[in-house]
Amino acid sequence: MIDGAFGGPVDQDYLLQARQMQAMSFAVHIPLVCFGIAFPALVVFLEGLWMRTGDPLYKALAKRWSKAMLILFAIGVVTGTILSFEMGLLWPEFMAGFGDVFGLAFGIEGFSFFMEAILIAIYVYGWDRLSPRTHMAVGAPIILAGFTGSLMVISVNGWMNQPTGFSIRNGEVVDVKPLEALFNSNLWHELTHMYLAGFLVTGFLVASVYAAAWLRGRRDRHHQVGLVVALTVAALVAVPQLLVGDWAARTVAQRQPVKLAAFEGLKDTTKGAPFSLVGGIEIPKALSLLAFHDPNATVKGLNTVPKDDQPPWRIVKYTFRTMVAIGSALAALGLWFIYFWWRRKRLPATVWFHRCLVAAGPLAVVALICGWVTTEVGRQPWVVYEVMRTEDAVTGATGVPVGFGALTLVYVALGAIAYVMLRRVGRTPLEVEG
Repeated sequence: MIDGAFGGPVDQDYLLQARQMQAMSFAVHIPLVCFGIAFPALVVFLEGLWMRTGDPLYKALAKRWSKAMLILFAIGVVTGTILSFEMGLLWPEFMAGFGDVFGLAFGIEGFSFFMEAILIAIYVYGWDRLSPRTHMAVGAPIILAGFTGSLMVISVNGWMNQPTGFSIRNGEVVDVKPLEALFNSNLWHELTHMYLAGFLVTGFLVASVYAAAWLRGRRDRHHQVGLVVALTVAALVAVPQLLVGDWAARTVAQRQPVKLAAFEGLKDTTKGAPFSLVGGIEIPKALSLLAFHDPNATVKGLNTVPKDDQPPWRIVKYTFRTMVAIGSALAALGLWFIYFWWRRKRLPATVWFHRCLVAAGPLAVVALICGWVTTEVGRQPWVVYEVMRTEDAVTGATGVPVGFGALTLVYVALGAIAYVMLRRVGRTPLEVEG
């Protein structure tokens, strides 16, 4: 950090509430981002199956999923708009100081959002009004718009973890290079990790709905196709996600060693650092091996920086472990499905497989949120890593607790609306054209 570069209202009494308010908004919005990333691809895939095979069930299922896609996008519009306002209202010093650096990213994200909104409306209301080829052609750019929009947000987060593309002179941000900031080297592992997470979460959530229906006795072809399509997508990305997670962790080890120390709660710099499991069981030299692929590598501890510069490692440690544990379990579940489908051309018949699937959807969301908590809390006390502290970015306003309470009510209302609308779509009989 450059001393004196920024001087936000460090005596803000509601810094914790501002962080919690932002965290709540992220926790609500991020699962919707996953559907924005992956759901259009699943819907277009089903439509493609219909065009290739002529099977009307694929078209009927694609039409139903497209309605769910529209509902979730509409909810995401509201939560995304709230997040945009929060960035300016809760963290004005951050936006004022670095808006020129990442403004291009937010501009592209806004353009992608409007394009996606227009195209989704045409797609959903264009069934049986447009020719099949034209209709499918509308679906392809929805996938692209979802990609570019979320890419920009992930890019800004990567930049916050590895700030580049600017200089600071006399407390002012100068020499701004937006493209350098946009395509920072931290972007690539975050982008890959998040996109795989999008398909993982979406696939397991959709599969969990159909698995619950299977347990209630709904075992017709409609439910089987919905389950297999969603689960196949989730299973195919579950194992690669573990490998990308390893890549991300090694990148953190190189660029943010204090965050890595928080993953393990490692207080002292240690050569051949162990990795501890539940119950205090330690695997010798495992952390060094995982972080650097060298069992004798030295892992820096939390004590390498002053106490005020250390993240709240207990939170980071347990969210990191929760994410890894759930991710490993989901990968095992995916392999279970792939083995049966490859060898026997069917789903596992045991009720326990479907019970695991029902749990897999919510657990995938828990892992997703834990991953973002690990990333964001592990970066603390910095909002821009080693450049601007979070306490220097926060607002000096006094109404944060009131806003927190009001926003909680808004999210409860949105959740209720989403539940009612999705339930209505799910209960509508599937119209399969004869």
